[in-house]
Amino acid sequence: MSTPEDTPPAQQPEEMPAAARVLDAPGGLPSALEAILMVAESPVPAERIASVLQVPTAEVTAALEGLVAEYTGGQRPHGFELREVAGGWRFYSATAFSDAVDAFVIDGQTARLTQAALETLAVIAYRQPVSRGRISAIRGVNVDSVVRTLLARGLVEEAGQDAEGGATLYRTTSYFVERLGLRSLDDLPPLAPYLPDMDSFDDIDGSGTR
Repeated sequence: MSTPEDTPPAQQPEEMPAAARVLDAPGGLPSALEAILMVAESPVPAERIASVLQVPTAEVTAALEGLVAEYTGGQRPHGFELREVAGGWRFYSATAFSDAVDAFVIDGQTARLTQAALETLAVIAYRQPVSRGRISAIRGVNVDSVVRTLLARGLVEEAGQDAEGGATLYRTTSYFVERLGLRSLDDLPPLAPYLPDMDSFDDIDGSGTR
């Protein structure tokens, strides 16, 4: 028979594993699954989720199937679906609303770039590969959100890291060349006379400091 001294003390909430604290939150496992799948870019196997949350795979699978039933059996049809595809689970827009999604995507692709985006794109095109720190120094403003927009539009892409500061470098894509109707970047017009003296920024590192 165990004595009080043999009984381990109750684990305090702050001492519990992170996964256990998540499952104790409102909504429990189903809500945790929704949160994970909401940020997934590709189908996530139930086994991986089970490993992350430290719960049995069968329990995760049952909860996922329960979510599918909840989404399809509710009083109001949802605009999204939870599907098991390619060995994993992921949220997709509902097929019934494919026309609306297509219209939204096409509208985003045809929307004109802002002046700030055009200026940032010009700096990247003529100075590539270049870091955000150097772009910010040339333009005199923070360009983080603008660069994210250009990445999302497929006009620029990551081009490795700066050998000295480790900052991410960016360059234009083949889609950029295609959209401008050029054979290659060599066909870009000479804009050097209209741009700041970028050679003066050569000693700026990826953080934007000298």
